[in-house]
Amino acid sequence: MDNFIKLSDSNIVPRVLIGLWQIADMEKSGNILDPNKISKFMNIYADNGFTSFDMADHYGSSEIISGVFKNNYKNSNKINLFTKWVPKPGKISKKSTSEAVNTALKRMNQNQIDLMQFHAWHYQDPNWLDALSYLNELRIEGKIKDIGVTNFDTIHLRIALTSGIPIVSNQICYSLLDRRAGFNMSKLCNEFNIKLFAFGTLAGGFLSNKWLGKSEPKIDSKLNWSQMKYKRFIDITGGWNVFQKLLVQLDSIAIKNNTSIANISSRYILEDSNVASVIIGARLGENNHVQDHKKLLDINLSLDEKELISKSLNLLKRVPGDCGDEYRKPPYLTASGDLSHHLDSIPNVYKVNKINNMRKNISSKTDWEKMASYSRAVKYGNRIIVSGTTSTHENKVIGEGDPIAQTDFIIDKIEASISSLGGKLSDIVRTRVFVKNIEDWKKIAETHGKRFKDINPANTLVQAKLVGDEYLVEIEAEAIVKE
Repeated sequence: MDNFIKLSDSNIVPRVLIGLWQIADMEKSGNILDPNKISKFMNIYADNGFTSFDMADHYGSSEIISGVFKNNYKNSNKINLFTKWVPKPGKISKKSTSEAVNTALKRMNQNQIDLMQFHAWHYQDPNWLDALSYLNELRIEGKIKDIGVTNFDTIHLRIALTSGIPIVSNQICYSLLDRRAGFNMSKLCNEFNIKLFAFGTLAGGFLSNKWLGKSEPKIDSKLNWSQMKYKRFIDITGGWNVFQKLLVQLDSIAIKNNTSIANISSRYILEDSNVASVIIGARLGENNHVQDHKKLLDINLSLDEKELISKSLNLLKRVPGDCGDEYRKPPYLTASGDLSHHLDSIPNVYKVNKINNMRKNISSKTDWEKMASYSRAVKYGNRIIVSGTTSTHENKVIGEGDPIAQTDFIIDKIEASISSLGGKLSDIVRTRVFVKNIEDWKKIAETHGKRFKDINPANTLVQAKLVGDEYLVEIEAEAIVKE
């Protein structure tokens, strides 16, 4: 296997990235690591060809440590520093975006970010699209080489791509335990030539010889943050006994290849053609496992061995939902099992205007609403009625030319309207879908079907001549909520 892969015209990356999330765990007691001392432990990785490092604004002092390392490394031009921006839910402005980028540049002491990866908490709020647009402006200005995203699901990655955001990568959880990336996300990657960075391939170290034949641990303070998180993945995919059966099979294959369970686990994920690199965490100053990482690149799994692994995976239940859902909806597969250590709250997308005791209105502030004097949605008693909604955000067309992306963005907007008025998507009892081009009806209907699975509202779909040449679909909805 080639040890490097072209991510973009600007970035060529090794097939193994070194992840620095454990710096946050190492500093959680309040002891901040000495960047001059700890950065020296990054040299051995770079000297052995592992020249790209992944960090984030919330990984403790990882950006500072990495910047010190790069600025002192003998071949600094070969070093890539990838970071992330994870803003809290709510209004995102060009100013706040610029401040976030400048903060990362200052912390890393660099003139340009090699890859800025964006995470969105709340897709109902289209501020996530604003953030990506602002990042693209900063890319054009030269402050960012490439834009990536992290923990994006298939729906919203498609919306961003069809709205003109030049995203090159999506960093997601992808392992033998968590194969969500191999389904709808895989199809999207093939369609738009997006590369994946796979983290969690070792499941916090559980996919290793260390845990083979060991008794089941409890999720408590004896485990580190990563272990608490991935123990939840083990539980939801079948439990400890099933997991041990997987380890036994992986061990037999590892022995034949004179390697470790960890390397077999990561190598299997690297076999996916959409995966640019796997990200393996490092605890700087402790064991670096460099030789194991090098062996990983030399493994050649036979067809029989791949088949054995595949059969073992059939014993596992699928992790529910799409990529990144563990951070947005139950079951929250995080260290704490909820979002308490990530977020305080998620604000409503739209401001509610109380007209009287029976009636409340909201507006999404498009020019059309102002011109024609109508509300995006009205709550009257226990009924919420949402106006015909197109794929519009602040008078910009979202997902132009793509009926799937437009339908999904519309449903997000409808959900945001209903949520702001105290309801939820599952309260919808009626939808009406107006399709511009009849040849698009099936894509639109299937998208509606995925979003309303198990809700099953009454529905009508008709062809109509929509106002606005760019719009391929318009949807209105009605919900009944409990008072």
